[in-house]
Amino acid sequence: MKEGTVKFFNDSKGYGFVKDSEDNQEYFVHVSGLVDEVRENDTVTFDLQEGRKGLNAVNVKLA
Repeated sequence: MKEGTVKFFNDSKGYGFVKDSEDNQEYFVHVSGLVDEVRENDTVTFDLQEGRKGLNAVNVKLA
């Protein structure tokens, strides 16, 4: 599991971005990849999974 911060999340559109705390890489996250409800600046843990346009954050949980 990786750890990071929710940089942006749009509830109405159901997607956002998580910033990895190790390498500052940003990953797309879709509402279907959330375990917990998240807000901007929340600290989360997540896994990565190959998506249509690169790696996506999945299994996103509050840390």
